[in-house]
Amino acid sequence: MLFMITQVHEAESCPIEAGGSTALYNPKAKGVKLQAVYGAYPQHTIWYVIEAESVDVIQEFLTPGFKRCTSTVTPIASVPMVKK
Repeated sequence: MLFMITQVHEAESCPIEAGGSTALYNPKAKGVKLQAVYGAYPQHTIWYVIEAESVDVIQEFLTPGFKRCTSTVTPIASVPMVKK
């Protein structure tokens, strides 16, 4: 299943000098495939599109950022919701 994760941190906890946005997620989390990463850096917001097998693996993916940011996980579809 596909998920859009919105991850937000405060300027004071920005990881820019401590590994950047890659310090906020676990790229080796089993059962998670990272599809895309987008950032609005002045707003300290990062979006991840992932494919995940379960909620547990999403939590493992997000564990590195737990003390620096908050995350919202939203299920998404890869096809249009309205058919013509």
